[in-house]
Amino acid sequence: MTVVLAHSPAPSADTAFRSALEQARMRGTDLVVLNVSSNDALADPKHAADTTLEGYLTEAAAVGVTARVERVLASDAADAVLEAARQHAAALLVVGIRHRSPVGKLLMGSTAQRILLAADCDVLAVKVKR
Repeated sequence: MTVVLAHSPAPSADTAFRSALEQARMRGTDLVVLNVSSNDALADPKHAADTTLEGYLTEAAAVGVTARVERVLASDAADAVLEAARQHAAALLVVGIRHRSPVGKLLMGSTAQRILLAADCDVLAVKVKR
């Protein structure tokens, strides 16, 4: 079993990583840091910086967790995250979330909400306090 972190550069990213790392350490399992970028954009703000991801791998190694990064190009981030969780037989899927107004949720949809509702495994939603 594996802990999969759906990583996107966002205010909740570091908090979500540390939660995923702690879960992997407590469960004695590997951690997969999954970064999904859009395959239909030349520059995608969801594409994580290599230095950030390398830092995560170093931090994981320091606490004895085997971690790896996977980058996926997809037109639908939620589908890509759910597929990765299935492929890795994830015991836990960790997602960072942000506060959105009810109107924002209605107009723009929510990748995190789709993941929460459709995942075949447990999901931990992590947010940063405002």
